[in-house]
Amino acid sequence: MGEGLQDCSTARPCYSRPMIQILKDPRILLLGLASWAIPFAVSFLFFDQTGQIAISKPLFKSIMVVVGGGVGVALLLKAFGRVPASMNSGLIIGCYWLALNLVLDLVVLVPMSGMSMTEYFYDIGLRYLLLPIIATGMGMAAQKST
Repeated sequence: MGEGLQDCSTARPCYSRPMIQILKDPRILLLGLASWAIPFAVSFLFFDQTGQIAISKPLFKSIMVVVGGGVGVALLLKAFGRVPASMNSGLIIGCYWLALNLVLDLVVLVPMSGMSMTEYFYDIGLRYLLLPIIATGMGMAAQKST
């Protein structure tokens, strides 16, 4: 097992120690921050100098889902190079990044856009659920292949 993580294949519970080690890893934090910052930066390419969206809103949303998904998968591959891939580690990383992305959006994007909280969660926030879904699936797939 990498990075001193416990072997969780035994019947005894061992969730807390790996979770703490994953959450304490500064590279996992930086990758999580990048999962928010890269799509945020890319989004500026689709706005004009007045701050108005330069393409249709449905096209913009579709592009951002693809960008976010691609960036998320690439960064998760890097993250799984730091910790043993499993359903548990995927769920931990995915939920951690979900929380990071939501907090950053609430601090930066929501005030910047002037959206209400309801509008934000309908329009953007729910999409972040893809992070734990994809991370958990990737961890499960990698665990089965070993």
